[in-house]
Amino acid sequence: MPLNEDEERILAEIERQFHASDPESARRIGSTTLQRYLARNCKWAALGFVIGLIILIAGFASSWVVGILGFLIMVASAVVLIQNLHKMSRLGLEQMSRSMGARNLNQALEDLSRRMRRRLGRDED
Repeated sequence: MPLNEDEERILAEIERQFHASDPESARRIGSTTLQRYLARNCKWAALGFVIGLIILIAGFASSWVVGILGFLIMVASAVVLIQNLHKMSRLGLEQMSRSMGARNLNQALEDLSRRMRRRLGRDED
């Protein structure tokens, strides 16, 4: 839904105030895309998972409490990783449906399936 003139003016004023009050944050936020942010979170979560696995393996050799701590780190990292991967896939599917110019994602996938069947000579019509 497009913004009306008053909303655009208010939004522009908020943006100017933000740039004036904290230019470093404004530059950092303006240069980061959602995909980069999610990818960075996935990298950190994967690293946390590996660290948790190392703590789990090494920890059980010395103390079961340390092993459980490693396991909990692995679980937390896996949850964060899965959530970010899910957000990335949803974002990718939305971009794909927009780029195909289809009314919705189902229509785009049906068109793709129909074209592939035609190319492979398996047209059902």
